[in-house]
Amino acid sequence: MSESAEPVEITAERPSSDRGGVPWASILRNAVFVLVVLAMIWLALNVRLPSLDQLQAGIADLGLWGPFFFIGLYAVVAVTPIPVTIMAVAAGMIFGLPLGTLLSMVGVVIGCCGGYGIARLLGRDTVMRLLGSHAGVVEERLEDGGFYAVCTLRLMPGIPYWPVNYGSGVLGISGREFLIATALSALPGQVSLIAVGAFIADATLINGIAVLISWIVVIALTVLAYRRWRAALTQVDAPSK
Repeated sequence: MSESAEPVEITAERPSSDRGGVPWASILRNAVFVLVVLAMIWLALNVRLPSLDQLQAGIADLGLWGPFFFIGLYAVVAVTPIPVTIMAVAAGMIFGLPLGTLLSMVGVVIGCCGGYGIARLLGRDTVMRLLGSHAGVVEERLEDGGFYAVCTLRLMPGIPYWPVNYGSGVLGISGREFLIATALSALPGQVSLIAVGAFIADATLINGIAVLISWIVVIALTVLAYRRWRAALTQVDAPSK
């Protein structure tokens, strides 16, 4: 038996960044979370949308740039927790029902997609903490819920746009489903509010009928979307029983 054995080199394993190193990814996510929360608090406390009269006068002063300014402002509002109601009503008062609907839909879809994209960057844990009191209902309906889940939350009274945008980005809703569901389900609610604005500015019979019909459509679509969402959940749960 040979006594000359080669020495075994023992090297200490370097700690990886995932084990013993600094968790930079976690620190970055938490830092972004804090910044987003602070930004939203600041917006809620300090940013005040102008009155309808001020908004109408300001956009009129911009001339041809007025519609583009309105779209941009609406998109920014849709990303934040600021309610979009005043923007939709203002669209009806300033532009009337047809043009107001077009501009509002462009602005709200851009803003909703912006919130969806921001959520994808922040990650699920950060977004769910950001949603606060809305987290439970958003997670319950959007978790693997798909198209009809987004439609249901869009049409459901009392649920703002921004939790649906951010929740959809991290709860398994594909970008295509989110875009189509947002465009289709936001339209009735937008029209109902824009029609109110148009009726305030010009109380004609046509605008009054538009208000009535749009609200009937919103209620009917809310019930339909909720039933489709429940049916989809039943089909998913059936094989496991």
